[in-house]
Formats: sequence, C-alpha cells, structure tokens
Amino acid sequence: MLIAGLAVPGAFAESAVTFASAYAFVRIMQLVLFVIAGRGTEGVIRAALRIAPGATISSALILIGAVSKIGSLEIWWTAALIFEYATLLMINLEGWRVSVGHFCERHGLIFIISLGEVVISIGIGATGLVLDEEVIIPCLLGLFIVVAMWWSYFDVNALAAERRLHSLSGVPRISLAQHAYSFLNLPMVGGVILFSLAVKKSLAHAYEPLSLIPTIALCGGLAIFLLAQVGFTIRMGGPVSIPRLVIAVLLLLEIPISIEGEFYALTLLVIASVLFVALVGAEVILEREFRHRIRTSTHETWVSG
Repeated sequence: MLIAGLAVPGAFAESAVTFASAYAFVRIMQLVLFVIAGRGTEGVIRAALRIAPGATISSALILIGAVSKIGSLEIWWTAALIFEYATLLMINLEGWRVSVGHFCERHGLIFIISLGEVVISIGIGATGLVLDEEVIIPCLLGLFIVVAMWWSYFDVNALAAERRLHSLSGVPRISLAQHAYSFLNLPMVGGVILFSLAVKKSLAHAYEPLSLIPTIALCGGLAIFLLAQVGFTIRMGGPVSIPRLVIAVLLLLEIPISIEGEFYALTLLVIASVLFVALVGAEVILEREFRHRIRTSTHETWVSG
C-alpha cells in the first residue's frame, strides 16, 4: 500500500505499472489473510474464496491495461471497478461475519479521511497566495461546507445506521452492510473528493469565472454526496430525505446556470454554503423529535421510529 500510495500521482501515466503491480499484490495478500484468519471459523474460508475471482480479475485488468498500453487506462480501471462490484452483488454472502461496531467505525473513519482531503486541498490551494480577505473568505466557505457534510452523516445517521445493523443477524445483516456501506460509501466519499478537487482549483481564481470541470466537481460532487446519503438512509430503512433531494437537484441545476452566466468560483462557494446551511437548519427543525429520540435511546433507529 505504501508503494501504491507513492505511485498514485502518476497512476495514469509514468507510474501506471508500479501502481497496478502494488495494487494487485495487496489484493492477493488480502485473500491470503482472509484464509489465514478464517481457519477454525466455519464458512469464512469458503466465503473468501467466493470473492477471489472478482479481486484477482479486477486487479489483472488494471495491470494488463498498464502493461499493454492498449486504449485508455481509465477504461481499464472502469471495467475493473464494474466487474468487481458486479461479482460482489452476485456472490453468496453466507459465511461472512460482520462486527457491527468495528465495521461502522472503519467506514466512518474513511469518510473522515475524505473530509480531511478537502482541508488539505484548501491548504494546497492557498499555498503561495497573499493571505487577505480574497483568500480567507473562500477558505472559510470551503470549511463551512466540510463541517456541514460531517454533520449530515455523523449527527444521527451514522448512529441510527449502526443500531439498525445491530438489530439484524446472519445474511440480512451482511447484505445490509454490503449495500449501505461497501456500495453506497463509495459515491459518498467520491463526491467529497470531487469537491476537494474543486476547492483546490478555486482558491487561486476565486474572483474569476470557474471553468467547466471544476464547476462540475464542485456542484456535482456535493450533489453526489447528498444523493448517496439519501440512498444510504433508504437502504437502512429510513425515510426519503426531501431536503437533501431538493438541495442535490438545486446543485445539479447550478452547473449549466453557472457555466452560462460565467459565475465566479466564490459565487458558487457562497451558493453551496447557503444551501448546506439551509439543509442543516431544515433537518434540525423538521427532525427534532427523531434526533432527540436517537440521542436519548439506546435502540432507536429509523425503523423503530
């Protein structure tokens, strides 16, 4: 993983083979560790072997694309991702075990790391700039949105979701964990990373019209994050969050409007900040009783509520 991490900046260029080789090695060793850890626990080794085709073939696709240099490497990566997720959807889930507390905590930490990437991007984007109001204001707006994203997940959603998993056992628990965390966690984190990219690109040009790709990354990334949160809640047995759907749609509509109107990067950050503040305020008011029950009960979930 160290070598893969070092190779990430050039993973689609000069370090493609290095990254693909390191990644393939990690995936193979993961399977080996599953087998070692599963000795003596009924069904775990068979379960690990069922994910072996997806892990090995997807890794091979990335490596083949890097070595052969045939076509776009992005296409090879996309094919590997689709293949692995498709095989995970189709495999028999019997034999797996889910330690709910550990499982939810790990995915929560992944989300926190992705939010940390936004903060790092703010620092990178501000490097070399004069620290005046033209830099400080967009930095604070970016941090504002980070805090709102943290709140939208950890305030009660993460707690209610963990309790929902605790209420199940066997294959139903494993299936719910797979769908809500292994699948829906990816677009949620991906949306945060897209926003991170947009923030880094915006700080040096906050008072200039934002180009197409950063605009899509900013508005689209935040919309993807919210839509993934809505899907997460629904899969966990919760209601459809109308405020989050509305904000996501408004953010998506903002893309063509901002491109047509040549909005400044600062303008988009202000709009996104206002929308997320409105979202937090709406949910605090509309879900006050449920949030109180979540914090004061040891078993409350969306289903029981």
